[in-house]
Amino acid sequence: MNATRIATIARLELTQRLRSVGWYVMLGVFALLLLIITVLSFLAFSFVPQAGAGVYSVIVNFVLLLVVLVSPALSGNAINGDRDAATLAPVQVTMASTGDIMLGKLLAAIATGGAFLLVALPFLFIGMLGGGVSLPMVLVSIGILAAEIVIVAALGVGLSGLLARPLFSVAATYLVVAALVVGTLIAFGLGGAVVRTEAISYTRPYDQVTGEPICDEWEEYPYEVPRYDYVWGFLAANPFVVLADATPVEFSDGYPVDMFGTIKTGVRMAQYPPVEQRWDDCNIGEQGGLTPEEAVADSVPSWFVGLAIQVVLAGGLFAGAWARTRTPARRLPPGTRIA
Repeated sequence: MNATRIATIARLELTQRLRSVGWYVMLGVFALLLLIITVLSFLAFSFVPQAGAGVYSVIVNFVLLLVVLVSPALSGNAINGDRDAATLAPVQVTMASTGDIMLGKLLAAIATGGAFLLVALPFLFIGMLGGGVSLPMVLVSIGILAAEIVIVAALGVGLSGLLARPLFSVAATYLVVAALVVGTLIAFGLGGAVVRTEAISYTRPYDQVTGEPICDEWEEYPYEVPRYDYVWGFLAANPFVVLADATPVEFSDGYPVDMFGTIKTGVRMAQYPPVEQRWDDCNIGEQGGLTPEEAVADSVPSWFVGLAIQVVLAGGLFAGAWARTRTPARRLPPGTRIA
């Protein structure tokens, strides 16, 4: 493999696919949406002492949303699109190796996703001016966002090399991304609803005459509750969960102040079995259970597992496409255009 040839193929790919004005219009619309979201986020987090953390987290999640929505359309036909247009074979007979072609197209797909991040940088800086954004939060969140951009790009390029038709590969890329983003939520919700168990709620009985709670007695009320603590692992592979779970967050009075913390708290609290609840009207000041900050501190992080699952999936598809694109080809799908 040669770095110069990889850069040349990436430049040709970008020139071919992004030379229309539609790409720049898309970036302009994205910048306009970011401006609107930044203003609305400042208004929504105005009650927080340091609103910048909330604004920053919303913008980063919005960039990730645009990446998973747009990147599959730009990378899902990177290889079979050229094969269908008879422009892949002329490149394969040059000095460029299969690795040069694959990595060049991957680099171009990463650049298209990275363009959204570049457009968002000024708005991220504006969010940081609101306060509450620490350096570890910035470094980790941008690092995970960049990793997700690479993973989605690798998924698209990999499927474009494995599937013969560009339309099918683009659709398949969207399906894989949807399985990670939406499918994990559906599996978590349905799985928890199916796996149910009996829980007990304890409350103090009340005196019928005085209306005061009887503090030396308890009443038990059994009821069924979903066991999300058995299926919370489905959420580990969700890109938004990986981003939120990995990013360091701040808490105010035990509660999260940004979107990262809210998502992280929801996933971490799902790990706790809801098998018992106590409502002690004789000790009102002592009840309430764990705060979100305590729940996060006493639970298990899962972002590295989810990121590993995504890397294995994307790496497997990319390796398969690499083998499928290697020349000379032993077998090609029927009707495949060569030159």
